[in-house]
Amino acid sequence: MFWVILVVLCLLAVVFAVWPLWRNAHRLTPVVATIIVFTVALSAVLYDAVGSPGIPSGRSGADESLPDMQQAVATLQGRLAKNPEDIAGWKMLGRTQMSLGNFGGAAEAYEKAMALEDGRVAQTLVDLAIAISNRDQSPIAGRTAGLVETALSLEPNHPAALFYSGVAAANSGDTDTAADRWEILLGLNPPEDIRHMLVQRIAEWRGEAPAAAMPPPVAEAGPSGDPAADDAVVSARVALSDEAQAAINGDANVFIIARDPAAPTPPIAVTRRRLSELPAVVSLSDTQSMVAGRNLSAFAEIELLARVSLSGGPAAAPGDWFGSMLVRPADTKSVVLVIDQQVP
Repeated sequence: MFWVILVVLCLLAVVFAVWPLWRNAHRLTPVVATIIVFTVALSAVLYDAVGSPGIPSGRSGADESLPDMQQAVATLQGRLAKNPEDIAGWKMLGRTQMSLGNFGGAAEAYEKAMALEDGRVAQTLVDLAIAISNRDQSPIAGRTAGLVETALSLEPNHPAALFYSGVAAANSGDTDTAADRWEILLGLNPPEDIRHMLVQRIAEWRGEAPAAAMPPPVAEAGPSGDPAADDAVVSARVALSDEAQAAINGDANVFIIARDPAAPTPPIAVTRRRLSELPAVVSLSDTQSMVAGRNLSAFAEIELLARVSLSGGPAAAPGDWFGSMLVRPADTKSVVLVIDQQVP
């Protein structure tokens, strides 16, 4: 299991390190290639230093996964008890706790890492904000918004900080600032599907017509007539439970998200529908992938989540309704996903 986490972390490290250079060069230059090799090598060295490569990575069944991860957490905690100034170790513990859904433990680990870094590393601040928000089941506001703003002051073009600072501004009613932040994010050349979502929301905040800002990309339809369905990695019939349908008034955005259960942030792929369109069959393919090279088809197991956003934004907020399930595309590509839970 830890080797899977290592690969995911390496991929994320490569994306964050290489994206700005790739955006400027649009080709694999020697500099970009060197950074890829260096980033992967550094991630592997850090894992070897603070991880647990000796723990068996194979598993005979899904029930063994959690004990393996808990053993890894205990091993890492033991090493950190002997070496409490190991920043990389605290960050790895935070990521592992997030993958287990132990958001309180993740927040504590990121607090330690932030303190050791004197609050000067943007990614750690963002990771801590996300962990706290998940722990408290609260929107990005108050302290978490402050953490994101500090991250943005350290790295003005940090993608995650720009995204969450826009969400925080919108939550507080400051749509002008929200639009400003997401317009900067647009300039970082996000994937097309995400770009379209950002453009639409910015247009709403600016009081403009979304269609005039940027039309959605048109893909050539295959035999089924649905461009996404013909190369879908997974398809879900998304519907509301009777309770959710009775509780929700009016129309709203519905975000259908695929994410890695071991590393939920950032999502692997995202698409959007309107509540009035449900029930509907929604197909996700590599074309909806958020990060180039991090394809949905590369994951053996994904968490599929559908969320009715009452605020209109992609971040979870109190009152939103959602449904989620684990899917193994190799076993089944068609599932039924019912929206039947509410964010407290």
